[in-house]
Amino acid sequence: MKTNHSKQEKDHHNFLTENTDFEVRSLDAVCLNESELKHPWWYNFKYAIAGILFGILLVKAEVISWFRIQEMFRLQSFHMYGVIGSAVAVGMLSVWIIKKYKIKTIYGEPIEFVTKKLNKGNIIGGLLFGFGWAITGACPGPLFAQIGTGATVTIITLLSAIAGTWVYGYFREKLPH
Repeated sequence: MKTNHSKQEKDHHNFLTENTDFEVRSLDAVCLNESELKHPWWYNFKYAIAGILFGILLVKAEVISWFRIQEMFRLQSFHMYGVIGSAVAVGMLSVWIIKKYKIKTIYGEPIEFVTKKLNKGNIIGGLLFGFGWAITGACPGPLFAQIGTGATVTIITLLSAIAGTWVYGYFREKLPH
């Protein structure tokens, strides 16, 4: 099978594979597939609409319910595990389809997946994330949906997440990567 790669795809791939500063940049969580196209500011409304629809979906699926989250962590209900498992399955299928058919963004830019190494910082961060999720009954995705439904006490969790992000940024150089 002959593959035709555009110059843009080749340049993008070379950037990802030959950049000597790649490992350092990947720690900064830089979006590797970031669009280089410039659009008017109002193009961002589509993201706001998608976010609102996603928030409605979270509310209707009861994913933002503190009681559902506590049931999950107490192993009393399958509901949240079913939702998370479905999301993982859809994500795996989507990545497989993107890789198999070399699907591009809606603007025709290539999508490339880069393998990253697992380190102890991932484990520690995941444990901290899980503990925070269990204690507060909220993770970053549903925070805004919870606030939108009137659970204003969640603002404390949001401010704590912002403070935690700031603390991480402040101590980042001293933490294991």
